[in-house]
Amino acid sequence: MARYTGPTNKLYRNYGVADLSNKMLVSSLRQNASGQHGAARKKASEYALHLKEKQKIRFTYLVSEKQFSRYYEKASRKKGVTGTILLQMLESRLDNIIFRAGLASTRKQSRQIVTHGHVLVNGKKVDIPSYLVKPQDVITVKQRSQEFIKTVASAIDLATVPAWMTIDKDAQKITYDRIPERAELDPEIKEQLVIEYYSK
Repeated sequence: MARYTGPTNKLYRNYGVADLSNKMLVSSLRQNASGQHGAARKKASEYALHLKEKQKIRFTYLVSEKQFSRYYEKASRKKGVTGTILLQMLESRLDNIIFRAGLASTRKQSRQIVTHGHVLVNGKKVDIPSYLVKPQDVITVKQRSQEFIKTVASAIDLATVPAWMTIDKDAQKITYDRIPERAELDPEIKEQLVIEYYSK
């Protein structure tokens, strides 16, 4: 079964992913894994470190194993640094952009917003969360959905809006200006470990 339906708190804690939908988990930020022996010090193997980082990125962006492998294959075929290109592709997903823009409190919620058809890309309805947005694409909210999105967005702090997109919160309009540079992305992610994982 490709889709995980178990308790996400334990899963995210095991891989070091901060679940933004659970404020108690974010505030505590316990570093050890879940379970009775989660705090026990264990020296992880090289493979375990590579696998953990891959899973951490997967669960952060909510992509399946198959999707993630495809992203890696595409990134490896392009010119440039494979790890950086991989992260740029993940950041360009429509559900991620909705989340980054502050129109959803979590990526799960942003995925639901896209799936339910509330979003337009360049004036056309797109209900595929994995849709890769291109530079200069304009994302807007459907007229009949604006009141709902306004309610969701009103409780979200837009102080950390990414520099690579322009957001008009009143018009519920996002312009994806450019692909982000690696220095602008999460410094906690160690994409080189993922490259090593797939290189074996």
